[in-house]
Amino acid sequence: MQVRQFIDSIGQGKPPRVVLFCPGKAPWGREEWEPLLVDMAVKRLVDTYVDPSLQDMVYSVFYADESPPPVIADEARTFPFLAERRVIVVRNAERYNTMSAEKSAPLASLLGYIEDPADTTLLILIATQIDRRKRFYKACEKGADVIECPQLDEASMRQWVRDEAANRKVKIDGDAVKELMDRAGNRLSDVQNALNLVINYVGNVGVVTESDVRAACADVAEETVWALTDAIAASNTHKALSALHQLIALNKTPDEILGTINWLVENAYRAMPETQAPAPKPFVATKVVELGKTLGLPKLKAAMAMCTRTHFNMRETGVDRNLALEMLVIKLSMGGTGKKRGAAAR
Repeated sequence: MQVRQFIDSIGQGKPPRVVLFCPGKAPWGREEWEPLLVDMAVKRLVDTYVDPSLQDMVYSVFYADESPPPVIADEARTFPFLAERRVIVVRNAERYNTMSAEKSAPLASLLGYIEDPADTTLLILIATQIDRRKRFYKACEKGADVIECPQLDEASMRQWVRDEAANRKVKIDGDAVKELMDRAGNRLSDVQNALNLVINYVGNVGVVTESDVRAACADVAEETVWALTDAIAASNTHKALSALHQLIALNKTPDEILGTINWLVENAYRAMPETQAPAPKPFVATKVVELGKTLGLPKLKAAMAMCTRTHFNMRETGVDRNLALEMLVIKLSMGGTGKKRGAAAR
């Protein structure tokens, strides 16, 4: 089942016992995984099946790369306290693709649970990658609802924008939808952020127009993001750090800023003609083209790896998050080499 169909079905009929969210076949030019739709589905499940007053007792989140499978299986078999059902979310479930499925292996207990789940638990597995040849997926085919979560095609995304606007009592015309999507690209989270900006900007108006989108999306934070991009592309460490500090002053969280930097680097990579990845939208491509030219393909790959390491350090160690961001920006503005590039870096 596709994730949008699944979202619409939540609350109708008998509750699922195990749900696997995984990548699916994407339309041309799109990616196989759309995390925002997954998050929306998980939120709908939790809102539907978890009493907010009992959340601490019946709602748990695990990470497959941190919690052993037997621990998760035991938790799933535990009868809920003062509630009809407990809900367990397991993120990073792609880890199970590489684990042994032998009877004596740790994964076996979880696979056994998936094939014969409890009626009093909703187990939600989120795998950003899936190997359909492995025992993990085959167990989910047998005992779970497998929900494929690719990016939406162009027409579906346009409809999603119109529906989201209508949910907020706002109508958005066709030209405005096109402008918004040209600016935001294929990722639904970026489209949603742009739509939020527009709706907050226009207030109580009858119809959102193309000019409203252009005005709303040119906010201070966005301009600062592009200033950060330009400074990195120009190898201007001072201006890059200044833009970073301005984003921090605008109350952007470290995780949000890191996500933005990773998005910029990834789109610069996708905009390179040598790559096979789907190209970003024209608006974004024009903004990141110089960054791609400055770093080049090998350093763009290294830059994406640096973003991943920075995210890990921010999450798993006691590093000062703002300092970690500063170090990342310095390395990127030095071309990923750790050495200044002449006068442009000063």
